[in-house]
Amino acid sequence: MATEVTMPQMGESIAEGTLTRWFKKLGDSVERDEPLFEISTDKVDAEVPAPTSGILAEILVEEGTTVEVNTVVARIGSSEAEVVTTTPVAAAESAPSAEADVESVSEEIPEATPPAAEVETIQDSPAKTSDGVEHKVRSSPLVRRIAREHGISDLSMISATGAGGRVTKGDILGFIESAGKGAVATPAAPTAGAAAPSALPSLGLPRDGVTVEKMSGMRRKIAEHMVDSRRTSAHVHSVFEADMTAITQMRAKHRDDFQRRNGNKLTITPFFIKACGDALRAYPHVNASIDGDEILIHHRIHIGIAVSLENGLIVPVIKDVQNLSVAGIQKAVTDLAQRARNKQLQPDEVAGGTFTLTNPGQFGGLFGIPIINQPQVAILGIGAIQKRPVVVDEDKIAIRDMLYMCLSYDHRLVDGALADQFMAQVKQNLENFDESALV
Repeated sequence: MATEVTMPQMGESIAEGTLTRWFKKLGDSVERDEPLFEISTDKVDAEVPAPTSGILAEILVEEGTTVEVNTVVARIGSSEAEVVTTTPVAAAESAPSAEADVESVSEEIPEATPPAAEVETIQDSPAKTSDGVEHKVRSSPLVRRIAREHGISDLSMISATGAGGRVTKGDILGFIESAGKGAVATPAAPTAGAAAPSALPSLGLPRDGVTVEKMSGMRRKIAEHMVDSRRTSAHVHSVFEADMTAITQMRAKHRDDFQRRNGNKLTITPFFIKACGDALRAYPHVNASIDGDEILIHHRIHIGIAVSLENGLIVPVIKDVQNLSVAGIQKAVTDLAQRARNKQLQPDEVAGGTFTLTNPGQFGGLFGIPIINQPQVAILGIGAIQKRPVVVDEDKIAIRDMLYMCLSYDHRLVDGALADQFMAQVKQNLENFDESALV
């Protein structure tokens, strides 16, 4: 009997995945637990290991195809005699799985949200097509939230292109954009298995003298997420300067002993995470999310760290920073960054963040002005540490290790006074860092 290989459920809120690459060809031998194929979801890219040893007897889903969880994508047999040559399911032919009826949501769900709200079952509502046949209009919590925010009460007005007649995020955003231009969308019967359109419109640009690259799933999701954030939050920015001389000296002093005791190099990142974590405890409204007209103030501090990848970036989350020392934070940073680059992260390791740090300074940037990582209300960009002459002790000039920090915050909740108080606290924490926190 051949062993079925299915699209895995990569976390509770994940309903589908895109099979981006096969590591094996039809007829190849495979060993149990070796990478078989690669998938991309709204949360994470990951390599999926073979569930058993044998021969890759059948490939049912082509590269680049999005299918719902639990869909059979291949079969592994025990001999070459079981190899079956079939036409795999292509992207436009992706069939829905009866076991998965929840659309993947591209934004992180706050950990403070009750579990029942994290994966809300899709609510079906009846609607009739032009021929009078009744069908169900399906949507996700994200789609229904967007509909509420834009005063859309009847989802049957929207042409549904998702699997099984589901109204996708791309559908409703396209409908809103068309309505804003004065166009009226005509409701249509769902097309089962139709590929969801990208939320990024084509501009019809000339193609002469250019190299055309297909946008990867990760790149497309980043683009959609950033556009959604700009659309959602009222972005305001505040820039502070901090003297990092004490920290750079402290790091140089303890570097060798730290690595000997902990097995990890002591980088600069944990100092920022620790300083921000302590400041978030002092100003909890920066460690918050907005849900409709309600403010969710998170009791736990989960800080996301933007990690640059070859084809984009990912934001693994360090959980419960309020309980960690610099050594504990460094261990988590090293582990998450390494596994992020090796595509070994699990969805829950990139979800639930309450605040985010991004570090353009590692590439020499003085500072960046980042876009908020929804549904959070603030993100801190860290610039490069540079030696500069500064005034110290009121009237003396000295060479110090200085950096700029830029806080982007959501003005719907965080006012300028709160943002600057928070930043002043981060600055104070960095310039007066407690050496005992290294342990």
